[in-house]
Amino acid sequence: MTERVTLITGASAGIGTELARVFAAKGHRLALVARRADRLTALADEITAAGGVAPVVIPCDLTQPDSGDRIAEALAAAGLEVEYVVNNAGFGVFGRAVQRDRADQLDIIAVNIRALTDLSLRFSEQLIRNRGGILNVGSIAGFLPGPGMAVYYASKAYVLSFTEALRAELAPHGVRVTVVCPGPVPSEFQARAGFTPGFDSAVLNVSPADVAQQAYSGLMANQRAVLPGIGIKMVPFLLRLFPRGFILGAVGRLQLRQR
Repeated sequence: MTERVTLITGASAGIGTELARVFAAKGHRLALVARRADRLTALADEITAAGGVAPVVIPCDLTQPDSGDRIAEALAAAGLEVEYVVNNAGFGVFGRAVQRDRADQLDIIAVNIRALTDLSLRFSEQLIRNRGGILNVGSIAGFLPGPGMAVYYASKAYVLSFTEALRAELAPHGVRVTVVCPGPVPSEFQARAGFTPGFDSAVLNVSPADVAQQAYSGLMANQRAVLPGIGIKMVPFLLRLFPRGFILGAVGRLQLRQR
């Protein structure tokens, strides 16, 4: 019988690392994907030392067009089938889109959209066969237009829409599909994006460990969406009370102010 694994991208830091710990603690064997092999190896060693099954480490840059092929080949070579896909990898850059490096912004699309879509569809037959699931890490940004992080916000709107549609398509096959939409999370994301979180982030943030725990529970309960934290749960409701133009202006003023 082919061994089943949970594939987690962006597992080398932040929410991805915590998701790996949660899934491992629940008895899942993992396949860990990220660019930094040293961090993946350290995490795999930690999980093994804690009594978990040794994870498969797949160093891979998801900005590259052949990343999905490389992941699939590594899993096939190890005789593994995917039971759960956790599309956690993602990043953003802060600043006006027309002033930021175009290549960096296209890489956001490659990771946040193309890789997520590729892995979700590539392993769909295995997910159906194993009656597994997909957990996509979106963001509360997916509910908003985002001047100051235009491409990132747009990418997370895609993640939200794609996940909900895929959920409807895969539900008859017994496959769970969930999107988790955290707000600001203390992690390396902010440093890579190029901004320092302010008070607005502090009042909404939830720890990576809490996000991971809630995301796992939501996936296993087959929830459509998980919004970690009371403040974040209120955002979609509050957005209905204001015109889109007002929201656009408010987000722009908040994000384009001097940090």
